Formats: sequence, structure tokens, C-alpha cells
Amino acid sequence: MEKTLFNPKPPAPSGLAPSGPDSPIDGSASIIAAILRVLRDGERFLVCSHSRPDGDAVGSVLAMGMLLQQMGKRADLVTADSVPGIYRSLPGASGIRHALRVHGPYDAVILLECDSIQRARLSGLENFFLINIDHHISGRPFANLNWIDFGAASVGELVYRLVKAAGATITAEMATCLYTTLLTDTGGFTYGAVRASTFAIAHELVLAGADPIGIARNVLYSTSTSKVLLLGAALNNLKREGRIALLWVTHQDMIRTCASDDDCEGIVNVAIGIAGVEVAVFLRELPEGNIRLSLRSKGKVNVAEIAERLGGGGHGNAAGCTLEGPLARAIDEVMTELRQSVAAFALTTP
Repeated sequence: MEKTLFNPKPPAPSGLAPSGPDSPIDGSASIIAAILRVLRDGERFLVCSHSRPDGDAVGSVLAMGMLLQQMGKRADLVTADSVPGIYRSLPGASGIRHALRVHGPYDAVILLECDSIQRARLSGLENFFLINIDHHISGRPFANLNWIDFGAASVGELVYRLVKAAGATITAEMATCLYTTLLTDTGGFTYGAVRASTFAIAHELVLAGADPIGIARNVLYSTSTSKVLLLGAALNNLKREGRIALLWVTHQDMIRTCASDDDCEGIVNVAIGIAGVEVAVFLRELPEGNIRLSLRSKGKVNVAEIAERLGGGGHGNAAGCTLEGPLARAIDEVMTELRQSVAAFALTTP
């Protein structure tokens, strides 16, 4: 059922002209200063992320809300889908509201990890002054202010840098949320933009109060029985073709195992973990017949480019999209793309 939050649209922040698609796509001091100016001049903000929020989305929304609270501002945290079970223990997670339509009055809307307004799946966003903070390769400068840093390990890293620039305090609660973004969006520090500075940030977050063992236990070792049963169904369908691995589940598999959307997360990682596999895909049949794909790579094949060609997006190592069914058609479509990408990779590999 669609929910509506709040009411009328506020004017754009005073003295700041919309920068539109010509905004800088980097992490420069100028764009950080522009964002902080909006935050300091305003009083009430909406913070949201993409639908079906993952660890980076949830942790970043919560940390951004904590920053705004420290600045004496009001922040409404909203996502189109509910917070997955493994992230509901994060500090403040119960304060994220689930809605499909939003209204003001807001001085600005902060979209985290979205390559478009549509990615948030929240109606009404187009009525506001928008701040876009993203790190996906598929990121686009669609907002009034855009900060897109392809080199960041997570969008939480960008929130961390904003917190530091604002002179705010990284509390234990904020550190827990930000550490979760790093852990989850790098696959446990195994892919993505992992570099020395990633571990330096993680080190600072641990010193600030993040419990790396406790966070890893909550995120990585809290698997539901339904997910294990669903994984069994997916593994029963596992196929290997050279450097490509794929596995899938039908809607009937979801019903039979009593699985939820949350239970599908991470199943693709089992396939990419196979020795000799460079790229993997997990396909899930949705109730209406469309097919949702999760793509993973060990780094030599850019799955974000594949996902973009199929109407989705993401990172070079982790991406996704949704295709029309039936399942067999979707498998053929994605395998055609994967074969071409792997063949191109093979030509450049000694």
C-alpha cells in the first residue's frame, strides 16, 4: 500500500543556483563545500537511497541522518523498501521510514547511491532541490548538486568525508553504520575500490567505537533457514561455462522455501567464489514474471558495463538489472553479453 509523507515543496536553498548536469563529478573540496552550505543554511532534509537497500545504502542513510542531527537539523530518513533483517540492528535503523511517495517541506533531498531519481522509487522527489552523492560507475549527474566519486569504496566513505569536512564527531553509532558500508560494499574488503585508505578509514571507525567482529557476525553470520534452503535450490541449478558461472531460482522455489527478497542477497557470491570463474550471475524469477539479475566479477570483467547495456547499473565488480521473462529468455540474453565480455577479456590475457 502506498504511503505519503508530509506536504508542500519548499523553495530551493537561498543564494545557491541549481548546478544541474554540469556539476562536478569528483570529490573536490568545492562540491563538498557547496553541499555543506546547503546543509548549514537549511533546517529540514529528506535522506533516501535506492530501493531494495543494501548495507551501504542503510548505513549511509543512517550516518547522514546522524550528521544532520549533530548540525542541529531535522532529517527524515525514507526508503521505498523496508530495511533488510540483517541491518535492522544498526543504530537508528528503526527510524528509517518505508514509503512510496514523499512531500515537504524540505530544504533539500539527499539521494545516496542513486544513478537517477527513479532508482529511489519514491514519487515526488522531482519537486525538490536534489543533492546526489554516489560512487557507482553508472552514476549520473542528474541532481542540482552532484558528488560522484568512482574511486570511493562505498558511498559511506563519501559520507565519512562529509562528516570530517563538517567538523562533526564520529560517534560509536555513526562509526558502526559507516563501517558496515565498507564491509558490505567491498564484499568483506575483497573487491571494489579497496585501497590503503579504505583500511585507514576502517581503522579510524574502529577506534571511534565500531565493533568489527560484532558487525561481521550480524551481517555475515546471521543466515536464515529459508535462505539456506533457497541457496540449495539455486545450487541445484548451478551451471558452469568456462569462466562463467550462473545459478537461478524460480518463483516457485521462493514460495517452497518461504524465502523473502532478503534471502536472495549474496547467493551470487557462492558462484563467483568458484576457482577459475571470472564472472557470475544469479537470476531470480519475480512474481510478475520479470527476472532480476545480480552480477559479480573478480575484477577482469566489468559487470557494470554489462548491466548498463541491459538497463541496470552498479560497480565494476558488482552490478544488477531486471529483464523481461521468461527465465530461459533472460538466461540467453545475459549469457550472450557475458560470453562477449569474457571473450574480449580472454583476447587481452596472455
